[in-house]
Amino acid sequence: MAPLAIRNPEAAGGAGRIVRVLPGEFHVTGDPATTVVTVLGSCVSACIRNPFNGFGGLNHFMLPESESEEWNGVSAANRYGNFAMEALINAVLKSGCTRLDLEVKLFGGASMHNPVSNIGGKNAAFARHYLDVERIPLASSDLGGDYGRRIHYSPATGKVQRLLLKDKEDRQVITEEARYGSSLRKVQFDGDIDLFD
Repeated sequence: MAPLAIRNPEAAGGAGRIVRVLPGEFHVTGDPATTVVTVLGSCVSACIRNPFNGFGGLNHFMLPESESEEWNGVSAANRYGNFAMEALINAVLKSGCTRLDLEVKLFGGASMHNPVSNIGGKNAAFARHYLDVERIPLASSDLGGDYGRRIHYSPATGKVQRLLLKDKEDRQVITEEARYGSSLRKVQFDGDIDLFD
């Protein structure tokens, strides 16, 4: 799927590019004028960059981990934290740094759906544990709570703008995440298909 690109007059002196990352996706860039954006409810995003050259990106995962890489019988690895983290980290490492050099920031994991299942808490705990096991330092995080978040990340600078989504916006995030998860369970796949264009 091609990233969503729109003109952003506030970024990079008037000519920026915004790339929207949906659940199960990640995006990396070395373009200093690119801002990577996502909206999170119970999902988690890692913002990861090489601080030496500003190459980096953001992922968006829905569930902590899977051994099979499958969702409804189809390969959907990046919807799971264990695959989404490894894919993003490996993409950034190719820019010429080590795991210890990486600058990592974590966001999301709100308790928004079913409090009994606590998917948001599990996603947040997984992300922290993953970094501990891999011995990758965590620069900062904003995880948990009751509100969704809109994240704007500039890998070139490492700057993150986080907006808490409240009331009506919150319900919209819940609805969108639930709709997306339901659509993945219902869609029958044949071959390589992009769900969103």
